[in-house]
Amino acid sequence: MAAAKRVVKRGNGTGTLYFDAETQKAIEEFQSATSVDSKHSIYISRIMPAFNKLVESLIFIYGFAAPNEPIEHLKNDCVTFLYESLHKFDASRGSKAFSYFNVVARNWLVIYSKNRQKKVKRFVSIEDLKESNSREAEYYNNSQIGPNPEEQMIEAGRRDLILEMMKRIKKNLYQPHEQSCIDAIITVFTQIDDLDFLNKRAVFVYVKNISNLNQKQLGSAMSSIRKQYKMITKNGDFL
Repeated sequence: MAAAKRVVKRGNGTGTLYFDAETQKAIEEFQSATSVDSKHSIYISRIMPAFNKLVESLIFIYGFAAPNEPIEHLKNDCVTFLYESLHKFDASRGSKAFSYFNVVARNWLVIYSKNRQKKVKRFVSIEDLKESNSREAEYYNNSQIGPNPEEQMIEAGRRDLILEMMKRIKKNLYQPHEQSCIDAIITVFTQIDDLDFLNKRAVFVYVKNISNLNQKQLGSAMSSIRKQYKMITKNGDFL
């Protein structure tokens, strides 16, 4: 990956690489930090810039960018995945952080690229639909009409019901980590219109940060919440 390193030198080319020994040190400090604020500060100031440059370099060097897809979206999704993988890096094995996360990012981009190609093969050109007299063309034309006020009211009511369900679930949760998890989910749900991402993985990370729970605690809490949800909805009389 020497080429990737050459592309991203700071300044006039004589400065340090964007992902160097200091970055690895920051990652190790992030792993050992005990408070959310410390982790956030270390990540934002000392790790995320390196991740951004690493992913950006891989996207351009290996041609992962798609013609009709904003590069920032692809980069942000990949960087989010690297953030989730921070706890998996083990410096005691003697591996370098750059090599490890370079492989992780490249593998993620390869898998993403393959999945995108599969979707493209199944995609029917919008222009072909516009020129067609088939049922697909009729469906396309009908889909251009926005939701009417009645549909918007129904959707708003449904969101109120979901929020009510979450509050009902909360009453049946007694463990502190379960309470923290459902509170975080309610926070995300009530602020959904203000969030600038719809990525499932990013939402999960956001919930994890808000709740201040580790992976094991969050998984356990989610399991309890899913059980309560199934109990409430099993008769189909809530939503």
